[in-house]
Amino acid sequence: MGVIEQQIKSRWQRVLITLVPCVFLGLVLLVAGSGKLPGQTEFLDALLNSFWTPTVAYLIGYCLPWAEVILGALLLLGVFPRIAAALSLPLIAGFMVNNAWALSQGMEQFPHCGQCFGIWEELFGAISPLQALCLDIVLLCLALIILLFHPGGLLSFQSWFTKSKKGENK
Repeated sequence: MGVIEQQIKSRWQRVLITLVPCVFLGLVLLVAGSGKLPGQTEFLDALLNSFWTPTVAYLIGYCLPWAEVILGALLLLGVFPRIAAALSLPLIAGFMVNNAWALSQGMEQFPHCGQCFGIWEELFGAISPLQALCLDIVLLCLALIILLFHPGGLLSFQSWFTKSKKGENK
């Protein structure tokens, strides 16, 4: 096997290793963000009832759903996946802090996540802060996998829907 064939095989292995994390992280962010957009008042009420100040709660309430939708779409489409994964790390860290705080307050006060998935929780059921924290840990690991193993540079554009020419080495 020649050097070029090994490079192509290695690249495809890295693509396959990062495909599932990109799709799963992208779907979770897209679903969570889209669920918060229609009912932003409920999401804002949940934020105002936690430890956030009103100014920070309004900033988070209006910006977070859009950030989740945009990052999820970028990951699903394969557009700058490393940048999207890097930008999702502070979001995931914030989710982890919020869920850890809810757990520290007691399960009686916060029996479910609140507005983790917005209106989707009404349709499919809510998750507990412990379940949400476990999901956040998985999402953190997936984002790190994308950052560490995704082929190409930081500004790579790995679109799943474009076809490369035969023999083209990206």
